[in-house]
Amino acid sequence: MKRTIFYSVLLSLFSGSIAAQTGAPYIHDPSTIAECEGKYYTFGTGGGGLISDDGWSWHSGAERPGGGAAPDVLKIGDRYLVIYGATGGGLGGGHNGRILTMWNKTLDPQSPDFKYTEAVEVCSSDGMEDQDAIDPGMLLDPTTGRLWASYGTYFGTIRLIELDPTTGFRVKGNKEKDIAIDCEATDLIYKDGWYYLLGTHGTCCDGVNSTYNIVVGRSRSVEGPYLDNIGRDMYQGGGRMVIAAGDRKTGPGHFGRTIIDEGVEVMSCHFEADFDRSGRSVLGILPLLWRDGWPEAGEQFKGGTFEIASARRGYSLELAVDFVRMQQERQRFWQMDPNEPLKALPEQTLEEVIGTWPQGDIAVRCSDYMFRPHQHWTITPVPEAGGYLSAPYFKITIAGTDRSLTATANLELTATPAFTGAPEQLWRIEQLTDGNFRLLPKGIPGREGINTSYVLYSAADSTPTLALWDFSTDNSKWRLRSR
Repeated sequence: MKRTIFYSVLLSLFSGSIAAQTGAPYIHDPSTIAECEGKYYTFGTGGGGLISDDGWSWHSGAERPGGGAAPDVLKIGDRYLVIYGATGGGLGGGHNGRILTMWNKTLDPQSPDFKYTEAVEVCSSDGMEDQDAIDPGMLLDPTTGRLWASYGTYFGTIRLIELDPTTGFRVKGNKEKDIAIDCEATDLIYKDGWYYLLGTHGTCCDGVNSTYNIVVGRSRSVEGPYLDNIGRDMYQGGGRMVIAAGDRKTGPGHFGRTIIDEGVEVMSCHFEADFDRSGRSVLGILPLLWRDGWPEAGEQFKGGTFEIASARRGYSLELAVDFVRMQQERQRFWQMDPNEPLKALPEQTLEEVIGTWPQGDIAVRCSDYMFRPHQHWTITPVPEAGGYLSAPYFKITIAGTDRSLTATANLELTATPAFTGAPEQLWRIEQLTDGNFRLLPKGIPGREGINTSYVLYSAADSTPTLALWDFSTDNSKWRLRSR
């Protein structure tokens, strides 16, 4: 239930075996991922949380006093507001819960400024009414500056209250409003004039048997009503699916949205059970797509062999080598025998053409896709090189070879004879909100630090280069077609 700002693809794109997040990403009910002083943080039920230096490898160490369940965290100005539920949710056998807020200047437990303020109660439930004060999520409305919190579980309603963004207290005289049922662990987000209420539906806390999934409704008003894609009110149990079980992980719950860049977003959640990690509850980070105005989880990119096609025109990235013609027995159209048996023609092989290629660096261009070896790129994860939110870095090589796509100091591209692991040969590959991809080299020779701005760019129909990211142009976008 979460959010902060920082930094139509076929399922066959996502083949391979690579874990979700690496390290020890074990958590339940994670907060929105928050960035603080170059590191990422998320908090969970029980008081602790996770820290990551790069967004890919996670370890324990985040601290939050108060215990309780299902926190959320939001940066407001130069401070972090944390909200969480104390008891409730049937914990201890009852539904009498309290929602509390507290502030900190930093999330880094090693910082001299690390000190939480005393927690203050903003709402509660008495255990008798049909309501449960637990599982809070916050939204700072970008259009008004007002701060809202939603909370509640299957035991009754989901409620909305308003908080003071300067104090974290409940706005004086604010009356809570019921906005949904049949879900829990809610979150509110805003995009393009719409408010979205995301709730976790199904059963939790039962490992591989948990049926958690995340649904959504939207409204033009933060106070609702929140309707799904066929007009059902979430106050009547409606909701459109955002993410369900998949990729050997069940029970996604506790949605969080992170805006990395314009047109580049991810969602966070936990999976109740990861079949490849002893059925443990793990942190999940996936691309967040927007389809016809609705949020939808993308698939984790895992690599494979692809045609890399520019969204500008559809031309494909290739080595700038001589075109080698294929031999074919041909007949004139009017002389074809329709009864002659058909046969499948083999594609051109790497062995047939690699001897014609130069030995050193080879330039890269874009051209018509022709099923040729110099147009097929194998994208392979390099987890030892670190990563970013949602994936590790990748190497991009001509299929069947070690020839590697490489960024140059003058913001151009070349294919070097071998992969060395240099930053200019490592690629960040992110699915965009429209389903296309952007590709960024981890480093650029002669420039310090990790590159987060320059992307693979089609400067003209046949001229790939590196240029500043611009979501508004197809020059910056690429399509990965499985080959």
